Formats: sequence, C-alpha cells, structure tokens
Amino acid sequence: MGKEPTAQARRLLVTGASGYLGRVLSALARDTGWEVHGTRLTAASGGVPLDVRDSAAVDRLVDQVGADAVIHTAYLQSGPDMRSVNVDGAAHVAEAARRTGARLIHLSTDFVFDGRLSRPYREDDPALPITVYGQSKLDGERAVADAHPDALIVRTSLIYGGQAPGPQERMVSEALRGASAIAFFEDEIRSPIAAPDLAAALLELAESSDRGLLHLAGPEHVSRLEFARLLAASSGADPGALRSARSADVSPPRPLDCSLDSSRAHAALATRVRGVHEALTARL
Repeated sequence: MGKEPTAQARRLLVTGASGYLGRVLSALARDTGWEVHGTRLTAASGGVPLDVRDSAAVDRLVDQVGADAVIHTAYLQSGPDMRSVNVDGAAHVAEAARRTGARLIHLSTDFVFDGRLSRPYREDDPALPITVYGQSKLDGERAVADAHPDALIVRTSLIYGGQAPGPQERMVSEALRGASAIAFFEDEIRSPIAAPDLAAALLELAESSDRGLLHLAGPEHVSRLEFARLLAASSGADPGALRSARSADVSPPRPLDCSLDSSRAHAALATRVRGVHEALTARL
C-alpha cells in the first residue's frame, strides 16, 4: 500500500460515478492527476450510461476506456434488480477487468456479517449475512473473487461528509424537518467513514497490489442514534430532537453490531482515516 502515483496520468474507471461515493471519488481522482471515466445507470444522470448486468456493454466500455484501474462502487440496496446488479453485475465488471489486466477494487459492506460477534469484525471472521441485501453483497464478493483472483474487495460502512449531503445526512435532515417519521437505532453499531477519507484511501489502494479482503471503515464504532446526533450537531441542529428506536425490535432482523476492525488498513495506508467525532467537528 501507499505507492505514489506516476507522473503520467493513469486511467481510472469508476462504476456508479453518479452515486455518493462515486462523485467524491471521481472528483478527488481528477484533482490528483487521474484521467477519470465514470459510469451512470441512465443517460439522464450524465456521463457514460452503463447497466452492469449487460456483460457485452461492460466489455465494450472497459475495452474502450483501457483503464489501468477500475473501482466498482455501483450497487443497489433494495428492489427487484438488487441481486442481479450486486452479483451478476459485479462479476461482469470483474471479468472485464481481469481480461484487460486492469487493477480492480470492489466495494462491499459490513452487512455481510450477522452482528453477533460482540467485537469488531476482522477480515478472517466468517461472513454470515442475515439480510437479503447482505447476502447479495457477499455473493457479489465471491463472484468477484472467482472472476478476478487479484481483485481487492473492500468492505466499508456508513459513508458521510461529502461536499453535498449524502443519504445519512438526508435522513437526519428529513427527521429534523418532520418530513419523515424515522427513528434512529440506539442498539445498532456501525463504523462510519468520511467520504473524502475513503476516496483518498481507495485511490491509494488503486496504486497498490493488495488483493483479497480488506476492511476500510472509521476507527470509531457508534450507534446509529449517536451518529445521527453527531450529524445533527455538525449542521447546527438540536440532536435531542431526533427520535430513538431499537433495532432488536424490528422485523425482518438487522445485524446489531457489524462494526469493522480496520486496523490492518489504518496501519498500512498513508491516508489517515478520521473518527466520526473528529471529522464532524472539522465541519463546524
């Protein structure tokens, strides 16, 4: 890890470049000298439209771009197309990257775990998802590993702190405005990571030869309620106005503590990954 980019601009393909992480990643890559090509699901959202479920279209685009590295962020969290995008689409991207010799980083999630370990999960802990989404992401990991054995599969957590409000910020904002009746779980523990930190780390990893599994999330493990209150306070709102709930009381069940042990990544990367308190205090 931590190799410096070469002087000559290298080509980076970011799938899902219109998504929250994809936008931050693409902007930072351009600022640091990459030639960036990004995909979107539809032409209406700008950029290069690509449905990753279409293997021929993926092959054509990867051939056309001639990318040195591919960072696959495209995914769906729900809906009838979730599994085909998260599993088949990931396999298509991995196959094309391997065929063209491109470095591949595939983004996955802490929801591949069941949340019952009672400590942060390491890379060698068994993945036992209890949600349909988590299962689709685990199956996507396996499809990527089969298609591109040299790929790096990066599991991360809740992403926040980009230039524009992301899903986490929007949930808090809507709750504070009374636009939604959402309550935040006091018993569900995650490892939030600031989008700029994650993007910088991914670009560093794109210059490395690391392969296999890597956990890359924030160093602080907080409840969804504490995280929401920190987001509210960082925007100048009243954290006490947010409602609390218990994840253990909802159905279907969710993992209660899928915090990630990212110590291996944090020790090896030159990029410093901040805790949520530090990152949000910096915004005040």
